[in-house]
Amino acid sequence: MTGQVYLIPTVLQDDQKAFDVLPAYILTAIKSCDVFFAENIKTTRRYFKKWWKEMVIDDYQWFAIHKLEEQVLTDFKNALLAGKNIGIISEAGCPGVADPGQYLVEEAQKLEARVHPLVGPNSILLALMASGMNGQLFQFNGYLPIDKMERKKAIQHLEADAKKRGCTQIFIETPYRNMQLVEDIISSCHPDTRLCVAVDITSAQESIISRKTSWWKAHFKDLTLHKRPAIFLIQAG
Repeated sequence: MTGQVYLIPTVLQDDQKAFDVLPAYILTAIKSCDVFFAENIKTTRRYFKKWWKEMVIDDYQWFAIHKLEEQVLTDFKNALLAGKNIGIISEAGCPGVADPGQYLVEEAQKLEARVHPLVGPNSILLALMASGMNGQLFQFNGYLPIDKMERKKAIQHLEADAKKRGCTQIFIETPYRNMQLVEDIISSCHPDTRLCVAVDITSAQESIISRKTSWWKAHFKDLTLHKRPAIFLIQAG
């Protein structure tokens, strides 16, 4: 009999407040698994110990999925076909969403295995919920280009598309480039375009502010976004 797959959510931030938002049934899922495929095995083991201090780590098989490699897919398929239940864990939030675990879930679906998505925090949806922007039509764009000129072109394209379709555009950035991204949004977008910056979601330091780009331009010097996990949303005015 083919094993089952549990998509196990984890915290967005490494503090107790972030841990407290997780549903208790995650522990049941952890205990139901024989094998774990994690984006980061070390942090996943530490996370599991918060749920289950008595867990014997060496009683389980562990595989890293930070890169999509043929061997990883083979190990995953072999474990599933051997009837073992598998847990997939992202480095932050929900596996399979902006996460390499997606490829393993795709493989599980091909094998007609049962897949259980568990409720947990997702920065894309949480930021959208708090932004006040269009939640009926939105688009997640992942990372924008690193090159400054290409990034500005991408921002202008997203703004034009947002205005045309009335949709919310959502994207992320490497934390040490947050300030550069906000600066490029301010200089590239119309003053009436709304920008939401959501930082440290679910933590004690959480900040989610949605204002016109003209407001952000006036308050740019007061921002403290460097190296803080953030997600960005824009909607044309």
